[in-house]
Amino acid sequence: MKYTILDYLEETANKYPDKTAFADVNSSVTWAEFVERAKQKSAIIAKYFEPGMAVPVMIDKSVKTLEYFFGALYAGCFYSYFDATFPDERLNSMISTLGVKHIIADSRFEKKLSNLNVTPLFYKNLEEEKVEYTEARRRSIIDTDPVYANFTSGSTGTPKAVVVSHRSVIDFISIFTEIFGIESSDNIANQAPFDFDVSVKDIFSGVFTGATVHLVPKMFFSFPTKLLDYLEEREITILIWAVSALCIVSTLNGFDYKVPKKLRKVMFSGEVMPIKQLEIWKKFLPDTEYINLYGPTEITCNCTYFRIPFEADLASYTKGIPMGIPFPNERILLLDENNNLVTDADTEGEVCVSGTCVALGYYNNEKTAEVFVQNPNNKSTFERIYKTGDLATFGTDGNYYYIGRKDTQIKHMGHRIELGEIENAIAKHEFITRACCIFADNKITAFYTGKETEKKEIVTLLKVSLPVYMVPSDFIFIEEFPLTKNGKIDKRALTEKLNACKD
Repeated sequence: MKYTILDYLEETANKYPDKTAFADVNSSVTWAEFVERAKQKSAIIAKYFEPGMAVPVMIDKSVKTLEYFFGALYAGCFYSYFDATFPDERLNSMISTLGVKHIIADSRFEKKLSNLNVTPLFYKNLEEEKVEYTEARRRSIIDTDPVYANFTSGSTGTPKAVVVSHRSVIDFISIFTEIFGIESSDNIANQAPFDFDVSVKDIFSGVFTGATVHLVPKMFFSFPTKLLDYLEEREITILIWAVSALCIVSTLNGFDYKVPKKLRKVMFSGEVMPIKQLEIWKKFLPDTEYINLYGPTEITCNCTYFRIPFEADLASYTKGIPMGIPFPNERILLLDENNNLVTDADTEGEVCVSGTCVALGYYNNEKTAEVFVQNPNNKSTFERIYKTGDLATFGTDGNYYYIGRKDTQIKHMGHRIELGEIENAIAKHEFITRACCIFADNKITAFYTGKETEKKEIVTLLKVSLPVYMVPSDFIFIEEFPLTKNGKIDKRALTEKLNACKD
């Protein structure tokens, strides 16, 4: 019987002992080697971390990093990835939240670590220690124990650590790999940072199926030719990427250089996929299946999916690509402002999710009680739901449709406006590839990429589909959008740019 992630890892290692499990640009490891190395590292970790504790890891994305992640699991702990590029204040906040005294790190971050409230354990020194692995801690793990803690930004400025259990990962990844037919013969290209939950799908899809996971260097996304060479050389068959990562390839005309021939599935999430960019992908890779995924970190990756039909006319998706339908064993509820269940089609409500997928909560944070709550419409039994803060409608076609964030809806000139609707309308211009709107000083400002276009021309286009009060006051052309480390448009950087323009 399999009830922890390690059971699935060991089953895969028994099936495919000599097959490559993970590979970075400098090294690779087979499944049998990976299990052995993780066990060795767990014996070292057990000297410094009690069972159930978080094990912070500050090592650049590599095979080595993953060995320490799974070493933490074998030690009866859970892992949390720490990005060395984060400001000291944020890292110290993360350390305080997890309540840790040690961090496993690369010695090249020694100067950075000297500013943090934690004692570094440099892996090169650790691996000189001779400690024998025992099964004691591994046998004590149960399926509700945590696997990882990923930090998300907090509205108060304090990052929150979302903690996800073995049971939740098993439930989601088992279904995810089955629905999308991920197999041992697949090569998955990991784009996402290890502290972003998109990487969970990459890592554990490999663990559950025996597929090889290739860790794409971050710098390749600044050089589309290198990226496309990599996808072709590694014979990549599956991409599970953030929307912005896909847009980098299409907006920079990467396919004019090379089209990776082995790609059979492209899945995307994190933001709304611009129709124009998806059309470019479909033009060059018409036989590839495209899947829109939706879901926040708090519900173990995703709760809905939409398979885009091969013959689909993307222009017909006037409300955007659907969020789709719930994954099996996940329930979607739309609740109105009074927590009443929304049952009418095309009526907006907050997306709430229940099921095994729901995370354990935020580690050491009272905000857990605000958003991980009892289903207000279930008076008979305990049913925990997560309130996502996202707004959606349920269509007559059986699909859910994303509207936007509750906190990005604005009140302007007496009207409630969703900025995403304006962005979609702007992106319909033939010379504009993507748009992002900022609301500040009671004005809507639109940033856009593509080709610089006369304001009058854009306004004329918008007035065809939008009321006057939704037309932005200003339009600012930029060569490319600033991105967060997770590959989403950095709206804070755009706001700073807007303020700089005023000065």
